[in-house]
Amino acid sequence: MELLAVIVGLQTIKSPRQQVTVYSDSKYVVDSVEKKWVFGWVKTSFKGKKNSDLWMRFLNIYKQHDVKFVWIKGHNSHPENERCDQLAVAESRKGNTLPPDVGFEAERNKPSFL
Repeated sequence: MELLAVIVGLQTIKSPRQQVTVYSDSKYVVDSVEKKWVFGWVKTSFKGKKNSDLWMRFLNIYKQHDVKFVWIKGHNSHPENERCDQLAVAESRKGNTLPPDVGFEAERNKPSFL
């Protein structure tokens, strides 16, 4: 969900080539970009990686801006992180208001051959 939140956030920016700082408590998202793991995954066509559909969506919007990621410790009284948690809880209580994650649904419904 953190990666999808970053994608949606970047998609709301209407002007191209904006300087953006994303603060996140997701080491997975922050490290994947800041340590350049995701760019290596591109070279291997995301072989063995989950969420490849989301990472490709992310990279398409990421390239349109100058984006920097900063990791912050979650649940540590960081005002912006606390506000994001409040918003996430409020949205989750509304029910199924988000469009489905097509890539996740396809992966979840893929037959498994044991």
